[in-house]
Amino acid sequence: MWQQTYAPLGGSLALSALAAALPLFTLLYLLGVRRTAAWVAGLSGLGAAAAVALAVYRMPPLMALSAAAYGAAFGLFPICWILFWAIFLYRLCVETGQFEIIKDSIGAITPDRRLQALLIAFAFGAFIEGAAGFGAPVAVAAAMLTGLGFSPFYAAGICLLANTAPVAFGSIGIPVLTLGAITGLPVEKLSAAVGRICAPVSLIVPAYLVLVMGGWRALRGVLPAALACGAAFAGAQFYASNYIGPELTDILSSLAAIGACLAATRVWKPRNEFVFAGAAAEAALPPRHAGRAVLKAWAPYLLLVACVLAWGRADIKAALNSLTVTVEWPGLHNRVVQMPPAVPAEAPYAARYAFQWLAAAGTACMLACALSAALLRAPAALLARVLKDTASQLAKPVLTVASVLGLAFLMNYSGATATLGLAMAATGAAFPFFSAVLGWLGVFLTGSDTSANALFGNLQKVTAQSLGLNPVLMAASNSSGGVMGKMISLQSIAVAAAATGMAAGEEPRLFRFTLRHSVLLASLIGLLVTAYAYLAPSWMPR
Repeated sequence: MWQQTYAPLGGSLALSALAAALPLFTLLYLLGVRRTAAWVAGLSGLGAAAAVALAVYRMPPLMALSAAAYGAAFGLFPICWILFWAIFLYRLCVETGQFEIIKDSIGAITPDRRLQALLIAFAFGAFIEGAAGFGAPVAVAAAMLTGLGFSPFYAAGICLLANTAPVAFGSIGIPVLTLGAITGLPVEKLSAAVGRICAPVSLIVPAYLVLVMGGWRALRGVLPAALACGAAFAGAQFYASNYIGPELTDILSSLAAIGACLAATRVWKPRNEFVFAGAAAEAALPPRHAGRAVLKAWAPYLLLVACVLAWGRADIKAALNSLTVTVEWPGLHNRVVQMPPAVPAEAPYAARYAFQWLAAAGTACMLACALSAALLRAPAALLARVLKDTASQLAKPVLTVASVLGLAFLMNYSGATATLGLAMAATGAAFPFFSAVLGWLGVFLTGSDTSANALFGNLQKVTAQSLGLNPVLMAASNSSGGVMGKMISLQSIAVAAAATGMAAGEEPRLFRFTLRHSVLLASLIGLLVTAYAYLAPSWMPR
């Protein structure tokens, strides 16, 4: 048994917090200053966390190794298991030509630039975020807009701004699932809390998007469509996150937004014409396809929705979970003792790894891939190529996820996260606002809401408990605030620039453009979380 201590440097919480933050400083320096590759930064941060755990907290070496391996194992399964099959399905659609039909079916709906931006950058981008995530939404949507005649800068800027509302539930709910694993809080309550924070902001994002790109004159002409799109997305986001779960929230919300835009274009036309600066005057509409072809193209994602919904049914989930293998992680389970004030009373720190090989959402995605391959009659050679390309594409991202989760778990079990949480409790009543800012900073550093939740999720929980705040709300604040850091992360900007063919010198301009909106929207999330904490605490699950 090994007891955690939270002020190991001479009994000073301030000095100990500086030491505990060394892995985070390492990530900040490598990503923000040196612009090192994410997988290199992740491994370096893990190395720094190991050094702090061993030299500062005096954690037994084998126990530290076990904690890092425990985090890496969770990063590989179920997180990367979901990611792999989500990307596989996307690449299968691309390789079979179905994704071109999906793009055409969206782009051919209207020639109006503002409605195209709402449909592609906001609604369809959110769909890709829900199905694949990890850079795919910005890349796909920005390339589509450029193909329709938008200037590269505006296409990139629009897509970065639009890729805020869906990020907290991206890639089959991975950020919320990770947050639940890191904090030990119920996933369904975290999902509900994140939905209640994000939905009010999602309501205004479409209108805000058009306002930013073209001013009031641009928004006035399409205000009914922007409001309908926002209301449909926010309503579905709230319902799905509260009553279904995080896995399908983005997919259902984006489909609702697409449906609202389609309905609006059938019964209403824009009041005026508007051309974004740098865009072609006439929109180049893609070809139209027969209804059967469009249905076939969308079928893989409809199968994905059906499979994930089936996996979420209580009776099916219970049957699948009966085959789950649970392991008490060797060398770690109940070997670490958490101490007050990080916890109310001295208690062993559990470390149980659940290998949900059949019940995991990633397995539902795998089934959807198999059914889609059969439906599309994909030959074995093509499937082998897609499998190989997916594995190659995800090699470094998987290493990044595993290293960041290893870092987070090691910080948790060594006591470093508790030290930072106790130090942040010094912000007192202002912590709910800074809680969202911390999530924003985490996504800016890592480029991923999943990684930010792994880094700071438990820190939010510990701090909330120290201050007597709702830990579910504070953990959800991390994920919700983090979505506003996505548009300024170096990875996102690089992806947007590459997808649109922007000149390399334009990236700093794109960063400056998104920065002010990122700060404004993150502050809005902080104020909303503060209002929930003090004015309407009963509106949040506990």
